[in-house]
Amino acid sequence: MKKGQTFEGIIERVDFPNKGIVYIPEEEKYVTVKNGIPGQKVRFVINKFKRGNAEGRLLEVLEKSPFEARDPVCSIFPACGGCMYQTMPYEEQMKMKEGQIRRIMDEAVNGEYVFEGVKASPKEFGYRNKMEFSFGDEYKDGPLSLGLHKKGSTYDVLTASDCRLVHEDMNKILVCVLEYFRERNVSYYRKMQHTGYLRHLLLRRGDTTGEILVNLVTTTQEEHDLQPLVEKILNLELDGKIVGILHILNDSLSDVVKSDETRILWGQDYFYEKLLGLEFKITPFSFFQPNTCGAEVLYETVRDYIGDIHDMTVFDLFSGTGTISQVLAPVAKQVVGVEIVGEAVEAAKENAARNGISNCKFIAGDVFQVLDELEEKPDVIVLDPPRDGIHPKALPKILSYGVERIVYISCKMTSLARDLEMMQIAGYRVEKMTAVDQFCETVHVETVVLLSHKSPDSVINVKVEFGEGDDKISLDAIAERAKKYQPKPKITYKMIQEYVEKKYGFKVHTAYIAEVKRALGLTMCDAPNAAEELKQPRKHPPKEKAEAIMEALKHFEVI
Repeated sequence: MKKGQTFEGIIERVDFPNKGIVYIPEEEKYVTVKNGIPGQKVRFVINKFKRGNAEGRLLEVLEKSPFEARDPVCSIFPACGGCMYQTMPYEEQMKMKEGQIRRIMDEAVNGEYVFEGVKASPKEFGYRNKMEFSFGDEYKDGPLSLGLHKKGSTYDVLTASDCRLVHEDMNKILVCVLEYFRERNVSYYRKMQHTGYLRHLLLRRGDTTGEILVNLVTTTQEEHDLQPLVEKILNLELDGKIVGILHILNDSLSDVVKSDETRILWGQDYFYEKLLGLEFKITPFSFFQPNTCGAEVLYETVRDYIGDIHDMTVFDLFSGTGTISQVLAPVAKQVVGVEIVGEAVEAAKENAARNGISNCKFIAGDVFQVLDELEEKPDVIVLDPPRDGIHPKALPKILSYGVERIVYISCKMTSLARDLEMMQIAGYRVEKMTAVDQFCETVHVETVVLLSHKSPDSVINVKVEFGEGDDKISLDAIAERAKKYQPKPKITYKMIQEYVEKKYGFKVHTAYIAEVKRALGLTMCDAPNAAEELKQPRKHPPKEKAEAIMEALKHFEVI
């Protein structure tokens, strides 16, 4: 099998995220082909090899999948990269995601655990309360487009005028904005040349309130009168209500939606959304779960998993705008939320006050640093980190509290699997797991895990009395025995490496040893390059090497 070769085959399954697995009998090999649906017969070309495994680029779907039981619901499927599985019945989508989770988690979890399946989103379509649309063109030098990137393309943008992931109000606003700038022949920002004006249209709409915030993102390279556009948007016939129209200036070279300056063209720079009876004020860049109805299912699951927290202190780490904190606050003694985005923390404080919640405390800062400054100690911890999981510096600190229960919420199951390895090494056990499908028609899903700290099956209490006489232990005798013992020699990384190589026949990198020690909360001072190790990208040891390192640490009585 070589690069450039073309093959045909059936996609046997799709692994997370979006990795179609095709078996080639004549080569006796499996090939990973993205952007397919289970059961499709496809033609593809081998375009690269990664760690010895072949990867192919999809050229053509030769035969539809038996699972494609319905017609596309928008005009740009399947070219659009916004969603993948809209031709699959929703029940089949959930079955596929359940299989993806089980294949990853069955390997990552030590021992038995309960998997409670995938919970459906209350809405399959029109569920997104936030969407970032890009300006561009569908082909080089083509007419202005506004929508989502073509599947597999960094540059081509397809106009998403009938996107079914969002409410129809958003589509009407998109069409209005696109027509306005097309008529005036306004340029869009070209990422390679770093020239042009139009960048993104960020739309946010409260699913329960109908309040809409329109955010036009441009560079400062041109000046245009936007008041006529404001009037056009306000005159649209919508189900919801426009509450704010903003002009966000962004001259960043990278293709991210951010603000160097925000100007209010009309109304206000926030909107309200309701969730589980609570009201939340949301600003343009506040994090809020993109599927409001799905978030209610998610947070009810978290509340169920965390159990009885009466008279307990809960740490809500990576707390965003404080939604989880406020959902848990009524049944907890105190909730402490930590979030690195200052704007989100201010919104969380304001939301808590609006909802009459007084036992929530929100702190702005990096979890790694804030945990050193907190006087409170948690009884239980909720983790809802970004897609890449928990930073390697923060995880050992979180685990060092040794709380009885941790609930981990993850939107990227591979990051979750990686973090679970270290959490299990530190003595935590996966009790149960479920998933909430907040991203219907797409490759993504939220996974919720309940972990408990291992505890002994039984405890024996021994009463010891010191002094002279029968049934007492002599302090002099203890002192004499102590003289016979010398301090243990310092256990170096080299000693651990030599022990592992001799016993198991393979070598282990010092970074692997450091990762295991971090997870156990052990000191790093005996590593010759400990300071440098902490600066390096995280190196997660394979399961067998982590277990070998653990055995070495036990052999040398480090643990």
